[in-house]
Amino acid sequence: MPTSLELKARKAAAVPNGVSTKGIYVAKAENAELWDVDGKRYIDFAAGIAVLNTGHRHPAIMAAVAQQAEAFTHTCFHVSPYESYVRLAERLNALAPGDFSKKTLFLNSGAEAVENAVKIARYYTKRSAIIAFSGGFHGRTHMTMALTGKVMPYKRGFGPFPAEVYHVEFPQPYRDITIEHALADLDRVFHGDVDPRAVAAIIIEPVQGEGGFNVAPPEFLRALRRLCDEYGIVLIADEVQGGIARTGKMFSIEHAGVVPDIVTLAKGLGGGFPLSAVTGRASIMDAAHPGGLGGTYGGHPVSIAAAHAVLDVIETEDLCARAARLGQKMRSHLDALAKRMPGIGDVRGLGAMVAFELVKDAKSKEPDAESTAAVLAHAEKRGLILLSCGTAANVVRLLAPLTIPDAVLEEGLSILSAALHDVYGEETTRAVA
Repeated sequence: MPTSLELKARKAAAVPNGVSTKGIYVAKAENAELWDVDGKRYIDFAAGIAVLNTGHRHPAIMAAVAQQAEAFTHTCFHVSPYESYVRLAERLNALAPGDFSKKTLFLNSGAEAVENAVKIARYYTKRSAIIAFSGGFHGRTHMTMALTGKVMPYKRGFGPFPAEVYHVEFPQPYRDITIEHALADLDRVFHGDVDPRAVAAIIIEPVQGEGGFNVAPPEFLRALRRLCDEYGIVLIADEVQGGIARTGKMFSIEHAGVVPDIVTLAKGLGGGFPLSAVTGRASIMDAAHPGGLGGTYGGHPVSIAAAHAVLDVIETEDLCARAARLGQKMRSHLDALAKRMPGIGDVRGLGAMVAFELVKDAKSKEPDAESTAAVLAHAEKRGLILLSCGTAANVVRLLAPLTIPDAVLEEGLSILSAALHDVYGEETTRAVA
């Protein structure tokens, strides 16, 4: 078997530079652990970027996939539809917030779900403008790049982007961006850039992913709901990273008690297999003409089977409650470290979607991207996979599978503490001890 160094060289020769990777070339994985081609074990606090909420290769998911593969693997739902697609749509329609009739469309990726949510909102409202938020991330296609409020590494050099997308501030208490500031910025856009009656949709991540795990305050989401109702705007909740039990509820927006018109899902929905969904009010979802929505692989039967198993596992193993407990453990560990480490400026998140922000100085709050990269590198050397995020690349996010055993979680948190010690020195070690 080739080594990681050999594969790194082959990757550099065969794969475009724009496809960045870590140096870990995986050979096998199980639940919250993986082993690379050199036999080194890692604890996975990335979960495929929140895809593996149910862990690597959950037995129930693997069994469902194997059973479906024995029956058929692809017919294209548009050509020869299948019951499992319809039944999964029924399940998501019942689970999604809102006491009204809903319908669901299945696709392949989060970006594709967002693209279709925008298409549907525009068709339904007969309007074209879209409001998105600074720090938001919605994908890497041209439309979703336009919606994304983070330049590096997603937008630089790839323009021009689709028109009539407007960005407003997202509340960030740590950065002194209050709910009032954000709403005032939206009001500025409505008065200076676009008539609210020309806006088709407002799209928001209830918990920003790539933007730094910033949590939208319930009051802010309620204000958006009121504005959407007032002006006939479709409210889209992008739950691609925050959905499927990650935050302690099936949908992260449920914490605020706010009901969106459309929800986009992906990542955790497929349990490791490519699948996304758009679920929304039936009256809105039915607006497009027959043939206007879909795609060759959308709702692939193998991924649909995996998603049914994911929903079963979330229910039988009570993963929403487990996400809340895991998040409490992570927050408690990080809060204790933050009291002793001035480099940790803020700890935040919702459920098991937890992050901490590193700064050069507690007073200035200047982002410290260099130390963030160093923490990730030291953690990787010690056997822990972590990811950064934030518009200034100075936030470390913790996305352990919700099925992670308690002992493995504790081991991972210990490695994280050691990695912080590696970066911040002996004084940190004494303080942590």
